[in-house]
Amino acid sequence: MNDQLSLEDTADLVRLRRAWDAVLRRLSAEVPPAWLERFIRPLMPVSIEGGVANLEVPGRFVMEWVKERYIGTLETLLSDEIGEPITIDLRLEPREKPGSATTSAPVSINHKIEESNFRPFERYTFETYVVGQSNRLAFAGANAVAADPGVKYNPLFIYGPSGLGKTHLLHGIAREILARNPKYPLVYVSAQQFAEEFVTALQNNRIDQFRKSQRNVSMWLVDDIQFIAGKDKTQEELFHTFNHLQSLGKQIVLTSDRPPRDLYLMDERLRSRFEAGLVADIQMPDTETRCAILLSKAVQERVHLDHSVAMFLAENVPGNIRVLEGALTKLAAQASLFGMQVNLELAQELVEKYYRSGVLAKPGFDQIVDAVSRHFKIASPDIKGVSRKAPIVHARHVAVFVTREITKDSWKHIGSLFGDRDHTSMMHGYQKISVMMQRDKDLRAVVKMIIRNLYPDA
Repeated sequence: MNDQLSLEDTADLVRLRRAWDAVLRRLSAEVPPAWLERFIRPLMPVSIEGGVANLEVPGRFVMEWVKERYIGTLETLLSDEIGEPITIDLRLEPREKPGSATTSAPVSINHKIEESNFRPFERYTFETYVVGQSNRLAFAGANAVAADPGVKYNPLFIYGPSGLGKTHLLHGIAREILARNPKYPLVYVSAQQFAEEFVTALQNNRIDQFRKSQRNVSMWLVDDIQFIAGKDKTQEELFHTFNHLQSLGKQIVLTSDRPPRDLYLMDERLRSRFEAGLVADIQMPDTETRCAILLSKAVQERVHLDHSVAMFLAENVPGNIRVLEGALTKLAAQASLFGMQVNLELAQELVEKYYRSGVLAKPGFDQIVDAVSRHFKIASPDIKGVSRKAPIVHARHVAVFVTREITKDSWKHIGSLFGDRDHTSMMHGYQKISVMMQRDKDLRAVVKMIIRNLYPDA
């Protein structure tokens, strides 16, 4: 259907379309251009009756996106232009792509789509994923994506600290999809792997093959996207791959250790696209969830584990889920070695030996400031103080950056450590160092060295 006015159009439809054109002009000053072109302009006003404006939408993903983000704004603006209260009814109406033979024909992507050769880890299933308050939204999003790829949450962006189950969810999605259709075309790739394969393709003049491997799929799972931050050419390639897949309605799922807004070295175009779907976080689980994870792991490993022992480990083993599961593995190995059952006494000995010595503890705030102090030869009290001298401010910003990278604490808490400074000044310091590191390889090397030296046994 074309959107030009004709002699056959009713007066109401003419009025609706003129009002809609005015709405688009007003939105062009407020909405990011990419969002306007991708999600708003494709909407087509087709009729208005009884205060209800009917708009055709070319795809389900566009419909869901508009409903979640802009339907209220569109109704307000359209009501203002027409001069009476208007409710918008979105109607799904897939349209023929330019150059395609029929509306039902699949969109050509130049190369044959090949089945996936990826096989998810056996133990990473939705059934073995323990759900608690800390990960409920991410789990629900992953289930929805696995049930109906490319329809509801696209992209799905899952973030949280390392070792809390993001990779588990990616494998769980893949397992559900492949169980229904073993030939389903999906690819799972870590951001580090994507970057390395891209560089290798450039060096060997095989960029077309690389692009084919990433783009000729129906689902794209990318783990640890934060690792390409600061890699300009890799980001550019990922940007075009993302756009290519999204334009075809293919499902995209990404994970990161931080939300899109905190990926300061990432291209703004990518960050805005990451936020266009569902952004779901995974937080450190509470003690009860940690206990449930241990009990589930014990069942998988066929280890007899009493609830009291699991709760003791959950309360006394620091760190993420990988560390917690590692403690269970150690405990089971020791029990097997001594020919005895896992019990509370054995668990207490394990915790005392391995987890109360500080070996696994993150460097504390004072250790971080002292490390920065030694490198820049500026006293620790000055770094934490109020001086505005340029060298001191620079060292302070580096300390803020390293603190955030290591502890992942909130900006408010970090501000309190630096003399009750406002959280916005902490964010400014972090972002300033992030940008400087992107341009200054020497500063980047210094920051990496400081962080590395804080983990001497790593």
